[in-house]
Amino acid sequence: MAKIITMPTTPNFIRSNFTLKRAVGSVASPYTGKVRTQEYDGVYWEATVTLPPMRRDVAKNWQSFLLELNGPVNHFKFADPDALNQQGTYNGTTFLFQKRVGINNIELDFASSTNTITAPSNTTPFSAANEGDFFVVSGATNPANNGTHKIVTKTNDYTVVVDPVDYDSLVTEADVTGCNINGNAKGAKGINIKAQLNSGTGTILKGDYLGIGTSSTETSSNYVPTQYVMVTSDAVETDEGGSAKNEYSVRIEPKLRTGYVNNVKLFNNPAKGLFRLTTKDVDWDADNISNYGISFSCIEVV
Repeated sequence: MAKIITMPTTPNFIRSNFTLKRAVGSVASPYTGKVRTQEYDGVYWEATVTLPPMRRDVAKNWQSFLLELNGPVNHFKFADPDALNQQGTYNGTTFLFQKRVGINNIELDFASSTNTITAPSNTTPFSAANEGDFFVVSGATNPANNGTHKIVTKTNDYTVVVDPVDYDSLVTEADVTGCNINGNAKGAKGINIKAQLNSGTGTILKGDYLGIGTSSTETSSNYVPTQYVMVTSDAVETDEGGSAKNEYSVRIEPKLRTGYVNNVKLFNNPAKGLFRLTTKDVDWDADNISNYGISFSCIEVV
């Protein structure tokens, strides 16, 4: 079983290359030139980093760390070196997943003219939802109706208007049985969260990172990241009827690799992912006065 090795905290890297890798297939028609794409589950971060020149008394800490990783066998917590400080003003260290939308095996109507999704009037799938919340539809007959949707207007507890700008417009179809609508589901590109214990407050801004943990009981020092995501649009806390609920709707990349239940923690400070080395070999350079140069490449654990 892989161990998590603690990475030295100093010095910080002087150069970094951070890459989001995606598995996307594409086919171009030889007759029309139109391209069809298919996005697969494979999406993860890669990084190559360089440390500043350092003397042996400092370099030994990094040498030991790299050797203990045993190539790609063991893991370590890591973050984009140039984004260690968040741009937003949120003053807490953690958030909690909050589903807010969730029901399976339900009949849905999709209307392209109004961009509405409607469930039977005797159901209340959107009763806990806020305007701006995200949810994932699966099971629709037309693929355009599946995927992540953002609520623009909450008409009532069973009807919502979704945003046609950020996502594909709906395709009209009615009485589609066996549909599922869930927040924070696998494949979601937008998540619904709340402040830890309703105590944190402030903004989350595009370019900030979040480190998703594994449970509701972890702390900033002992959490095991399951995914590292970037916020891609600004988010502010929901304020309904003048009473702040400390709830947020956050657009992210990449999409969630798995679904998350209520109260699983997301870490804002520090926000880190779980990484491993990309090769089995490690090396370093040294000159005649014992100045060491160290670089390495790593990949997110999926």
